Amino acid sequence: MTKPVTDPIADHLEHARQRRRTLGLLFAGAAGAFAATAGLPQAHAAEALPGLQTLRIGYQKYGTFTLLKGRGTLDQRLAANNIKVKWTEFPAGPQLLEGLNVGSIDIGTVGEAPPIFAQAAGANMVYIGNEPPSPNSEAIVVPKNSAVRSLADLKGKKIALNKGSNVHFLLVKALEQANIDYRAIQPVFLTPADARAAFERGAVDAWVIWDPFLAAAEKQLGARVLVTGQGLVANHQFYLAARPFAEGHPDVVRIVLDELAKVDAWGAGHAQEVSAILSAQTALPPEVVALAAGRYAYGVKTITPEVLAAQQKIADAFHNLKLIPKPIAVRDAAPPKQLSNLTLAKE
Repeated sequence: MTKPVTDPIADHLEHARQRRRTLGLLFAGAAGAFAATAGLPQAHAAEALPGLQTLRIGYQKYGTFTLLKGRGTLDQRLAANNIKVKWTEFPAGPQLLEGLNVGSIDIGTVGEAPPIFAQAAGANMVYIGNEPPSPNSEAIVVPKNSAVRSLADLKGKKIALNKGSNVHFLLVKALEQANIDYRAIQPVFLTPADARAAFERGAVDAWVIWDPFLAAAEKQLGARVLVTGQGLVANHQFYLAARPFAEGHPDVVRIVLDELAKVDAWGAGHAQEVSAILSAQTALPPEVVALAAGRYAYGVKTITPEVLAAQQKIADAFHNLKLIPKPIAVRDAAPPKQLSNLTLAKE
C-alpha cells in the first residue's frame, strides 16, 4: 500500500485558506475596492427571473470563474433577485463534472477533455460557452536536471497527469508528434497536488499540468518546460451546465455568461489587479499568479459549430485509443434551444 505523502503546497494552501477566513472582512473590502476602481456598480436592479434560491457554481484554481468569484459582481447581481451563489472548488475538471452529474452543482468550468469523458459516461450536461484558445497555459514539464531533453525521450517514462483532464489530450498529441505509441509510456494518474508531490520526489519522470500549477512548478521547483500546447492543442476553457438547469433557468445562465464577458473585458486591461485578486483567491504567491495570468486568454464566447467540431476530433482520438469506451456525438451536448440566439458583449 502506498504511504500517503505530505504535499507542502497543499499544506501552504490550507494554511492560507484559514488565514483568509480570519481576514474575510478585509478581503471582502478589497473586492469592493477593486469593483469601485473598475467603475462597476455596487448595486443591481432586480431582474425578472424564475424562482431560484441558490446558484451552485463549480470552479478550479484557474480561469475567469475564479476572477469572477473574487470580484463578487455576479453575487451582487443575483442578490438583487434574492439568489445566492454557492462557490465550490474542485481539484480538476473530471471531479467537477462528476459533481455536476450527481447534482451537487449547476454550472462549472473545465478544459477540453473532461466533457468528453463525462459525456461518454452518460453525464446529462450541455456546453454553454467557452474562452479563446490558451495553448501556452498547459505543458509537459520535467525536473530541471532531468536527462529528458525531447519528446522522443519520453518513451518508457512515467508521466503524471490527471486522468480525463485537458492535459490528457496534450499528452496524446505530443506523443503522436514524437511518433511514440501511447502504450509505450507509463501514465500515472494523479490529482495536481499528488502529482506535484510525486514530481518533487522523483517518483515520475515528467508531469503534464496546467496553470497555475504549471506556473508554480516553474517558479518554485525550477521545472523545465519540455513542450507547451502551442502547435499541438487549442486548450479551450469551457463552461458547462446540467441540462435540466440550462433548460429550466436560461435567464440565469445568460446572466452568468454576461458577467463572465464583463469580467473578461475588464481583466484583459487590468493585469495587476487580476493578479492581486487571483493571488487572494488561490493563496498562491503573486509571482506565480502573474506568470499564469499572463498566459491567459480573455473573451468568453458562445458555442459555435466549429468549436463542437474541434471537440469531436478530441473525442474520436480518445475513442481510437480506447480511453473512452464508446464513440460519442459531441453535438448531443450542444446548448439547448432555450439558449439560442445568445449574444455576449465583446463577441
